[in-house]
Amino acid sequence: MTERDNDVVDPLGRLRAPTDPACDVFLTGTVFLDIIFTGLDSAPVRGTESWARGMGSSPGGVANMATALARLGLRTSLAAAFGDDHYGEYCWDALEQGEGIDLSLSRTIAGWHSPVTVSMAYEGERTMISHGHAAPPADVDPGADVDPGADGGLGIDPPVGAPLACPPHSRAAVASLVPGQPEDWVARAARSGARVFADVGWDDTGRWDLAALPDLEHCEAFLPNAAEAMRYTRTDCPRAAARALADKVRYAVVTLGSEGAYAVDGATGEIAEVPAIQVAALDPTGAGDVFVAGFVTGTLAGWPLADRLAFAGLTAALSVQEFGGSLSAPTWGEIAAWWQQAQRCDGQDPAALRARYAFLERLLPVPARPWALRRAVPTIGFRPARAS
Repeated sequence: MTERDNDVVDPLGRLRAPTDPACDVFLTGTVFLDIIFTGLDSAPVRGTESWARGMGSSPGGVANMATALARLGLRTSLAAAFGDDHYGEYCWDALEQGEGIDLSLSRTIAGWHSPVTVSMAYEGERTMISHGHAAPPADVDPGADVDPGADGGLGIDPPVGAPLACPPHSRAAVASLVPGQPEDWVARAARSGARVFADVGWDDTGRWDLAALPDLEHCEAFLPNAAEAMRYTRTDCPRAAARALADKVRYAVVTLGSEGAYAVDGATGEIAEVPAIQVAALDPTGAGDVFVAGFVTGTLAGWPLADRLAFAGLTAALSVQEFGGSLSAPTWGEIAAWWQQAQRCDGQDPAALRARYAFLERLLPVPARPWALRRAVPTIGFRPARAS
């Protein structure tokens, strides 16, 4: 099912053919510079100064998903706008050089500053403050006023000349659906043969109308959380919501927080439910993106539905034990280390855990040396040491 090697896992290794598209997964959206403060004992109090014991910086926003996909071995293409400031340069280098993400459809926009999010993590939760402006079209002065539209001015529209008029040929695409804002590229990607996976954010309009998500008809899988799923289906049970959503898409996957996840195959009627792995959560930022990336990986690799769900849950559980969004996306090395530990320790129902994740045996290499973690540099602009 996969190539086995000391340093690399390609989950699609045995499925690849010379005629396959070069891109496994395509996605687009807004890249933020995330600055994450950690080690806070409580929420900041108005009128006081708080000191954090730790800090990290990394590309955020859609970069969380792109990084998670790339670290799981999928050839990932991202179309996004980047500012020509130091933040934009840092994010571009971290994604392209650090994570191997294809940015050929992305653009650097002169005079446009990078969107920024400051995240404060404490008590297993986080508070975020963001700032940014819509990325201007190619023929608009970056300093001119631009109508932010319904996206709140955070640059969700495709940058510079609408490169998504023709999305790349790919095995899959990941779309973040926004009520009332259909994206033409989603239909084009589906018509070209891409398997479209979609998540969705909170509906600020309060209408929670599936008809406001017309791109859903082009999607193979829909992965909302329990609250979103129940509101969209007018049900009071997330499992009932998943069954209702399975009338709209092939795979309806509802995340249940600490209870795990539940999925329905609308074509066969198969149902899978996998409990969550109990971990000490430090920061949930990006966990939903990591879950989607794990499910995409398992689906493209052709794994059974329950294995896909378990793998997605595992990758999300590993991510919440670290701080930051893209910084916390797990590598195969961390997955291998977790599996080795799971077979030794007396943790959460160890026999059931080992049975549930036995499929990892056929995926993971046997490391002949310690795995090197691939991490974006967690700060900006370190200069080379000067010669003495």
